[in-house]
Amino acid sequence: MVRKIFASLIMLTVLFRSPVTADNDLNIDSLVSEFRAQTKCSEVSVVVYDHGELSYYGDNKGLYQIGSMTKSFTGLAVQKLINGGSLSGSDKVSDLIPGFNAYYGSCEADITIDDLLMQRSGYTNSETDYPSASEDMTLEEWAHSISGRELKTRPGEVYSYSNVNYNLLGLIIEKTTGMTYREYMEETLLNELELDSTSVGMPEDNGRIVEGTRPGFRTVFKYEVPVREGSIPAGYFYSDTEDIGKWMKSWIEGEDPDMASVTDMLKEEGDYYGGWERFKGDTIGHSGGTPNYSSRIVFSRSGETGVCVLTNLNVASTTDSLCNNIFAGLNGEVHNGLICDVWTVFDIIFTAVSVFGVMVFILVLFLKKKGVLIGTGAAIAVLLALILILLPVIFGAGIKDISLIWAPWSFLAGLIILTADVAAICIKLLTVKVNEGRAKTG
Repeated sequence: MVRKIFASLIMLTVLFRSPVTADNDLNIDSLVSEFRAQTKCSEVSVVVYDHGELSYYGDNKGLYQIGSMTKSFTGLAVQKLINGGSLSGSDKVSDLIPGFNAYYGSCEADITIDDLLMQRSGYTNSETDYPSASEDMTLEEWAHSISGRELKTRPGEVYSYSNVNYNLLGLIIEKTTGMTYREYMEETLLNELELDSTSVGMPEDNGRIVEGTRPGFRTVFKYEVPVREGSIPAGYFYSDTEDIGKWMKSWIEGEDPDMASVTDMLKEEGDYYGGWERFKGDTIGHSGGTPNYSSRIVFSRSGETGVCVLTNLNVASTTDSLCNNIFAGLNGEVHNGLICDVWTVFDIIFTAVSVFGVMVFILVLFLKKKGVLIGTGAAIAVLLALILILLPVIFGAGIKDISLIWAPWSFLAGLIILTADVAAICIKLLTVKVNEGRAKTG
């Protein structure tokens, strides 16, 4: 049943896909305009690398949260420690983080650094099973909060994308270097690459931050989410397209042996290592999504091309398709229409649900037929129950996190209005019953 519902959500995104472009002409401004129209996103910045030349679209100085693109920075830092002899890919996490352990099949399991780098540790991205750090947690405090939990698969065997892996790598950097994650990344990696506008967590220059937003009722609202220290290594760097252009250029052109060690591990399509995934051909990339931003980067060393898109709205699937379309056009390939993100679909649906719910609430004030009231109330109650039970299963998060953090505001409003409808119908049924009783005694 759950699989069918999830498949239906995917089908909805396909139904909302824009028409396929029949030629390979690349008009980035047009593609960005189409993206804005579909998502209602207020800010989009793009950097394109084309055979040694960098071009920028939008604000190239605006600082965006880059989400899981952060993993490639964490991955490179770990690779430098491996190549420098401070770490080995076969080192066990339990040896590097004293007191930390994990279990599979009720037996203690050994997770290695390679398992973390390849997303093969046995952890998943389920917030229910492996909660993210709270605002007051350090990396170490968070790690010990999930220590001892049961893994979903045996380490080293199955790929399963998880933020847990790269947050653990962040703590391993601290344990290995004797520095905080922030200190090591800023003083070593970012300084070495001359990425002066890239920051570990919140940047000091707040005036350059492009404010994050959240969708709702087919518009967007400013939306700020606190950056938690225990989650930074997996997804909370800030950067601008000027720095990301330098970063992308260094991966395409550079002879850095540590970068080469990372890309050498990406041998086949679908391989994951060091915060990068290999796609068709020799294309390498990664996406990023936080509650109020989304991003994507892809590049090809042999094709000498690359694209990165940064946006201030969590519409990851649409951001991915925008980046992919620009990259395809850049390489002379036919580019497809934009994919409609699941949260955009939710916004469309629950905007309609909210309007419908308000109309029902008004009608209930005038309805007196018990049969109609009971039928309407039962239908809405079943709908609410399905939403509250199935969505946490589908998204691997509690309904509180879904409605208060990730989903469009229209989703939360829809839940509140539907709940109010059920309450109003119950009250109206009691009123009708009391009136009928009075009529009989009268």
